[in-house]
Amino acid sequence: MNTTPAVLLTGANGGIGTPAALRLAEAGRIVYAGMRGTDRHGAFDGVERIRPLPLDVTDPASVAEALGRIAAERGEAGLQAVVNNAGVIVQGPLELVPDAELHRQFDVNVFGPVRVIRAALPLLRAGRGRIVNVGAPTAYVPVPFHAPIAASKAALHAMTTALRTELAAWDLPVTAVVPGLVDTPLFKKAAEARRAVAIDPDRAALYREQLAAVKRAESGQRAAPPDRAAEAIVEAVTARRVKARYFGGSDARTMVTLVAKLPAGLRERLIARVLGVRGVKAPTTVAPAS
Repeated sequence: MNTTPAVLLTGANGGIGTPAALRLAEAGRIVYAGMRGTDRHGAFDGVERIRPLPLDVTDPASVAEALGRIAAERGEAGLQAVVNNAGVIVQGPLELVPDAELHRQFDVNVFGPVRVIRAALPLLRAGRGRIVNVGAPTAYVPVPFHAPIAASKAALHAMTTALRTELAAWDLPVTAVVPGLVDTPLFKKAAEARRAVAIDPDRAALYREQLAAVKRAESGQRAAPPDRAAEAIVEAVTARRVKARYFGGSDARTMVTLVAKLPAGLRERLIARVLGVRGVKAPTTVAPAS
């Protein structure tokens, strides 16, 4: 029986996932690096403990096949951790977000982790493992024009909290990693996806001033390298006493422990001012809804 601790990490070829996989391997873990395609894992070449694994969290058959392969290799040793890191970002005014994009947001960020957790629980029980869900500060402090990602991460946060008690009978810890603003291609992909969606230009014009203000505000924000979030994932996986949350940056800690606790009105005015949309007025002419 292989007694080396093993971890399943989804989204391993993403901005946070790649450094997390490498650091987990350095920490002595076998890493099943789940990704939608295994043709883009050059960073893992020559790393003995990393095992690229085809895994699409939106496809139940793919999830079952991936966990079946792990079960066949691990046997009674099971898994010592599952890290639900795979995610997408859908952003923009909620009025303009197509149903298909909203469904995609939840399919990857909410239903995906549920599929993986359900399939992995027998292995986690066998290996006395733990579950690590990668969240976001917007789960605690929703931000305008990021409603889809905020709602999906809020749902994941709620499930994380509920699972912690549900699985306590097996001493199976459930925790969350909350990254801060991370410099990853995920935000660029979200912007590209938003531009690719056909939207009535008259409807889009309603939000022109607000979105321009948000773009100016966000251009001045400093994103941290993904290594900081990766370090938080490693800590969540390897800590002997598991905490309820691990933060991947001081900005995330501030949002969750300070901003989230402000009175609602004050919090929303603060966010509007930071994003530059406070006081922005609606256009004088409004296109009728289609």
